[in-house]
Amino acid sequence: MSLPAQSSSALLAMGAVCTWGLSDFVGGYTARRFEAFFLAALGHLSGTVLVVSLALAAHQPLPAFTYLRWAYLAGVASGISLALFYRALAQGGMGMAAPITAVLSAGIPTIVGVVSEGSPGATTIAGFALALAGIWLISRPEDGGRPRGLGLAVVAGLGFALLFILIRKAGSGSALWIAAASRAASLVVTGSIVLAGRKFRPVFPLGFALAVFAGCVDAAGTIFFILASQHGRLDTAAVLCSFYPAVTVLLARIILKERFTRWKTVGILAALASVPLIVSG
Repeated sequence: MSLPAQSSSALLAMGAVCTWGLSDFVGGYTARRFEAFFLAALGHLSGTVLVVSLALAAHQPLPAFTYLRWAYLAGVASGISLALFYRALAQGGMGMAAPITAVLSAGIPTIVGVVSEGSPGATTIAGFALALAGIWLISRPEDGGRPRGLGLAVVAGLGFALLFILIRKAGSGSALWIAAASRAASLVVTGSIVLAGRKFRPVFPLGFALAVFAGCVDAAGTIFFILASQHGRLDTAAVLCSFYPAVTVLLARIILKERFTRWKTVGILAALASVPLIVSG
């Protein structure tokens, strides 16, 4: 693969890092006082409206159902996973759920990418290893205690890994319509769970606005990932996009004054150092 294609994929992945990191921070903070599935459903609703509006305004052609069905399946997986991830963030703090979720969501698609697309170069493999180590260090728990929400984080990581894999199978059609299909499926799943289980409490007034904002930003991250996976390898896009905990941790440090240890600093430096290795490989 040519360097420009890899570089383009990496830049798009960094867009996903920034948007998903911000969305997770807002969602995790809001879930402390807001029912997680209701929060996720509101976010998927706002994200669906945003992406459909953009697709219609841009007059993007609708991909064939053969491809959109993969986006629907991706939305089912990510819809449930996002709600569980918000709950895990609320239970264990910003630095608990991210390590398991991020490593699973990066590691599984990397294995699938290697199997389906062939092994990348040695430099890229070294970058992957450094990136996974950085992701873990960025978001590992610091108190040494038994982490809360561990099971939720594992399930969320598996769901996000499925999102990455299934979105790749949706092909190279309109990223906006692929994202819209995924968001719509997520909305149906989480909305049904909310209605069936009457999961409407607890809530707080500002939480509704935060849910809408987080949903729109999360949808933007999905668009960035779709474009990154269309421009490059699945494993490269998945690993780079999984740097999002760095943004979440930095925001938690700046806004919530959560502790920022030297290991998180080492993790961020490792993640940054891995990018040129991955791109140049």
